Amino acid sequence: MTLASRALAQLATWPDLRQAAPSCGLGQAVSSAGGEIAHFHSDRDVDLRLTARAIRHFAKNLNGSGAIRIVPGSQWVTIRLDAASDVDLLLTLVSVALQAQQTWPDPGDRPTLGCNDQRGAGFVRAAPGGI
Repeated sequence: MTLASRALAQLATWPDLRQAAPSCGLGQAVSSAGGEIAHFHSDRDVDLRLTARAIRHFAKNLNGSGAIRIVPGSQWVTIRLDAASDVDLLLTLVSVALQAQQTWPDPGDRPTLGCNDQRGAGFVRAAPGGI
């Protein structure tokens, strides 16, 4: 089992999340009542919608992690899953993303037009089919 499939299986058990088809058309996704949360594009790369406000709030910590890529102007961060600790980081950030959608709505956040993979800004471009 890959790290991405293990993370996806864990997230599928969370009561606030459901598996969904990603709007970008690649891989698999999980969504909440507030919209898409994560896109699993490959065995290693996950795009996570944190919201612009949450990214600004945690930017220093996020930038300090080699497992996370922030794309300017995007509400999504890309997480590279290379170790079990990266899965733990992803699960923690999904919790932050859920809280951000529910309690930190940002009037400046507009509906997302696509994750970082669609911008060609992930770590590695995924082949169609994802994980």
